[in-house]
Amino acid sequence: MGAAGVLPAATCVLLALLPPGRAQSTPPAGCGKDLSSLYYNLCDLSAAWGIAVEAVASLGVVTSFVLTIVLVASLPFVQDPPKKSLVATQVFFMLGTFGLFCLTFDFIVGPNFSTCASRRFLFGVLFGLCFSCLLAHAVALNFLARRNRGPRGWVTLAVALLLALVEVIINAEWLTITVARREGGPADPCVLADADFVLALTYVMVLLVAAFGTAWPALCGRYTRWRKHGAFILATTGLSMAIWVAWTAMYLYGNQRAGEKPGWDDPTLAIALVANACAFILLYVIPEVTHVTRRGPEQAYEDDGYPTRGVGYETILKEQKSQSMFVENKAFSMDEPSFAKKPVSPYSGYNGQLLTSVYQPTEMALMHKSEGPYDMILPRATAASTAAGSASSTLR
Repeated sequence: MGAAGVLPAATCVLLALLPPGRAQSTPPAGCGKDLSSLYYNLCDLSAAWGIAVEAVASLGVVTSFVLTIVLVASLPFVQDPPKKSLVATQVFFMLGTFGLFCLTFDFIVGPNFSTCASRRFLFGVLFGLCFSCLLAHAVALNFLARRNRGPRGWVTLAVALLLALVEVIINAEWLTITVARREGGPADPCVLADADFVLALTYVMVLLVAAFGTAWPALCGRYTRWRKHGAFILATTGLSMAIWVAWTAMYLYGNQRAGEKPGWDDPTLAIALVANACAFILLYVIPEVTHVTRRGPEQAYEDDGYPTRGVGYETILKEQKSQSMFVENKAFSMDEPSFAKKPVSPYSGYNGQLLTSVYQPTEMALMHKSEGPYDMILPRATAASTAAGSASSTLR
């Protein structure tokens, strides 16, 4: 239902942006006289698609570059180990998206040997890298949604790179066979049948369908916090499938029926590149970047049970102030005599009651039970001590 509604809308957008078919012998409005005809689409004010796609692609290049820097800079702040292990795969996906925006300019300018060769090789390689990263991420999410433990980060990245390497090998062999060994004339990568270009992307389409199908089981896992990541991949691959169906139908059949077969091919591919790259940014990159530093429920529970100490400047000042107050109070308390060292009188417990009803401790009992040391207790006066005191006073 959703894909059926997206396809007519995407076709209408393609038809609205495509240029009218006309031959140009003089520079169009907005272009200089000394400018090569190869770059007319970059400045032609009468053709809406060139300037519009160029503006969107330029914005996408800057946005993807900034988001890549933000994702890499956020790595030290990622507290969830499974999310941290997937950052490397996401960085390679963003590099592939950055390459798609850059490749758009290759389709805006006119065809020559270098542009045609880079188009044929990089179109499938960059899309293959992006869809491989999505597929590897979807596979890791299936483990996380069921066991809350996924494969190691380097394993996920290795799977994505190996899947993308297959497309690199396919395109390298295909370009070598169709260009370097072309018989009956000089090597020209621009001479290519439309059906061959689409068939060369069969492996990329397989990766796209596989990523779309692998993201579904992640929505039914035991651990629900990973479902939103599966939904990001599902939305991205679903819209990508709609875009691919639209541009392939337009590239193979629509342009020919409209009578603008050679003139609308490059705009169709350029618009498809920008549209798919924007879908990557809006539906996958931005949501993943915003969720990468969010803590999981385990980390939130640990922080609530065991709050960590702050390391801010205000916290340090508070700690120093409390320590200084403790030292000052301690110094002040040292000036006062200790309660344990005060002299204790043996008659301090007497309250005027009768001796028969009041317990009268002996001197030995008081010495054993008193808190202070023995030498601090006031001794009783005796006859021997009185005689010694009078003798000493007489000698003086």
